Amino acid sequence: MSKTVRIALAGPGAFGIKHLDALKLIDGVEVVSIIGRELPKAQEVAQKYGAKHVTTELGEALARPDVDAVILCTPTQMHAAQSIAAMQAGKHVQVEIPLCDKLEDGRAVVAMQKQSGLVAMVGHTRRFNPSHQYVHEKIAAGEFHIQQMDVQTYFFRRSNMNALGQPRSWTDHLLWHHAAHTVDLFQYQTGSKVVKANAVQGPVHPQLGIAMDMSIQLKTESGAICTLSLSFNNDGPLGTFFRYIGDTATYIARYDDLVNGKEEKIDVSQVDLSMNGIELQDREFIAAIREGREPNSSVAKVLPCYEVLDQLEQQLVG
Repeated sequence: MSKTVRIALAGPGAFGIKHLDALKLIDGVEVVSIIGRELPKAQEVAQKYGAKHVTTELGEALARPDVDAVILCTPTQMHAAQSIAAMQAGKHVQVEIPLCDKLEDGRAVVAMQKQSGLVAMVGHTRRFNPSHQYVHEKIAAGEFHIQQMDVQTYFFRRSNMNALGQPRSWTDHLLWHHAAHTVDLFQYQTGSKVVKANAVQGPVHPQLGIAMDMSIQLKTESGAICTLSLSFNNDGPLGTFFRYIGDTATYIARYDDLVNGKEEKIDVSQVDLSMNGIELQDREFIAAIREGREPNSSVAKVLPCYEVLDQLEQQLVG
């Protein structure tokens, strides 16, 4: 591999652009190829970010010898198969959350990574946000132990739109996408596997075909509990809000911002090189490739999250 890590990005939509903006900030990275469903839009993005190759076919980009790694920001239903295809082509891969929407597909990706020895990680951004890193460092130092996490994930998506308000070609999912952030973070922060998981959901949307409201309860081997409320019906404020209740403090994380239980701001600007969780996630991907090591949020490390999601789905469909 050349000194420069050469990247192909598939899915130049709302989240793909976040990655492209982040990659510009990392030394020794070149975006070589943009793969998009609509060629004119992909060409526009490629021109803006200096990519020399544009295509509508992922396989065409994977066949290029000047591509070392691929970042997948494609629809959920494609994630597992495309991740496997990337590794079969000898490319490192970072796939946006979720890894899969069927557990057996996630296990197949992990098996392919073990067989190939390539870097394969999933965009579990909460592991990288400085706010959550701050809490993680307190836990690692033995200064804070989680008793309970209370999490709210709220959006207003009664029509099928992406984060930029543009029509989506696929349907998002509260369980396999948005709950994945919290289920993974809860196990990561507690350092303990979920041993009890319960879920209920509200009515299924007649057009979108998905539940618009969901409630999840989790308990780990360590005894910590988590309550997660999710909704696509909530008309503001939007986003995901985490309340950590511990034995020595309470922390409230709102993306990259952190306050204590009295709403007093905690400075997390020195926790890492950046305040941008996506940039930090991409830096970890590039560093793992260069150093030949397993990254944080590798496919193997996040698989326990998807095992819990599978258990919850069995309850919801049962």
